[in-house]
Order: sequence, then C-alpha cells, then structure tokens
Amino acid sequence: MGLPVPGGVEVDVKANEVHVKGPKGELRQRFLDHVSIQVADGKISVQRNGDDKVHRAAHGLTRTLISNMIEGVTKGFRKSLEIQGVGYRAAKSANRLNLTLGFSHPVAYEGPQGVSFTVEGTNKIHVDGIDKQQVGQVAAEIRNLRPPEPYKGKGIRYQGETIRKKLGKAGKAGKK
Repeated sequence: MGLPVPGGVEVDVKANEVHVKGPKGELRQRFLDHVSIQVADGKISVQRNGDDKVHRAAHGLTRTLISNMIEGVTKGFRKSLEIQGVGYRAAKSANRLNLTLGFSHPVAYEGPQGVSFTVEGTNKIHVDGIDKQQVGQVAAEIRNLRPPEPYKGKGIRYQGETIRKKLGKAGKAGKK
C-alpha cells in the first residue's frame, strides 16, 4: 500500500524533506519527524513512528500533502471566480489582474510567482498553479477584495458558490 508515482514524476526524499519534480514544475516540502517517508518500487509509503494522536494526525496529513504535490506537478490546480455586479469587470495584463469593483479607483492584484491568471470574458477569473495551498490562498485574497454582499449578491464569488440573500427593508407596514 502506498501512493503510486506516475511516469514522468521524480520523487526524492532526504530526512523527511520531499522533493517532487514533474512536467509542470517542482515542489519541495519538509514534513514532521512523527512520520517516516520512503520511496520504493514506484510507490511512496508513509509510516508513523508511534501511535499517539499526534502521530496518527501527521500520518494522514503527510500522505495527503504528498498526494497533492504529485497531482500538482502532473495536472495542476485551478480555482475559478465569478464577478457579479453592474460595471464590475476584470482584465489581465502580464501577471496582474486589473479589477473594476465599484470603488472610486481600479484595483490591481499582482499574483505571486507560480500562480497564473486567465480571464474569460470580463467576469470570470481562473487561478492556476501547481501548489494547491497557494492557489487557494490567492483565490481567497481576490475574493476578499470585494466579497459578495447579502442584499443584491454583488461582488466576487467562487464558481458555483451560492449566496443567501436577505430581504432588505420591510417597508412602511408598521408606521402610522
């Protein structure tokens, strides 16, 4: 039992530091000493060094993180965002997003190295990269520039995210 290493991917383990190199790039991460990691016969095995709660938790986390590293260097990760609102739009120039979000000024978001953007139309943004954590963090930072508001739903949201809308004012029913 272990994680299979697909063809075209090199995995190197030195003192609980895993280095994964594939067609899309390379990732490196250091793991806790609660687990031991070995590569043999095209599979990565993760063994815990004890049976405490901390060792069991580190075992599952390490296995999942290594799996995400392998998936990242082979397929990559993508988060999609949608912009809703009259006059709200996005445009890309180099590795920068230029966003018009209803403020008195345009907002420019510079992406970190290893993350790329694609803009589909004027209201869809795709965040791509090989590091799952970094892609999710960048998508969350872009969403935080103008989170969806609960009355009309205007703002930046994840693709497929549903916003629970509020009714707003009740009107003049109770006043005399």
